[in-house]
Amino acid sequence: MSPTFSLRRARTSDVPAIKALVEPLAEERILMAKETVAYYEGLPEFRIAESDDGEVLGCGALHIMWEDLAEVRTLATAPAARGRGVGHALVEELLEEARGFGVSRVFCLTFEVEFFRRHGFEVMADQSAVDPRIYSELLRSHDEGVAEFLDLARVKPNTLGNTRMIRPL
Repeated sequence: MSPTFSLRRARTSDVPAIKALVEPLAEERILMAKETVAYYEGLPEFRIAESDDGEVLGCGALHIMWEDLAEVRTLATAPAARGRGVGHALVEELLEEARGFGVSRVFCLTFEVEFFRRHGFEVMADQSAVDPRIYSELLRSHDEGVAEFLDLARVKPNTLGNTRMIRPL
């Protein structure tokens, strides 16, 4: 029987579990590894899927990039919980949160194209995803996710094989 779970905001005590979920995926070059401080700094962006007995089964974050644009990032599920709706629930929660912020498009950079396609994401066909004026503003960001969205050359070695996807809300 599949364990039941609930979703909640991340707490500082979740950072070790988030790192433990991400670490093997980072070693496989599926997710980007981050320093511990980056998880604490980004903690308000994270949601946690937690089993009834308190085990962290998954995590995901929503990062606001611009007035109408956000990114789903650091989506990870514990191996034992895969295929049980944890990732689906996290993505749907993050999309609902994006709607609450007034965002009209959500971006992701992923190897899991079919998973995100089932959630309404489409492969980004061109570089015209943002107005040229906004593009020049986004270039000022120090956030790696923004650089990935803009498909900047400096992030290419870290994103090879990943697919840039977007979903209108």
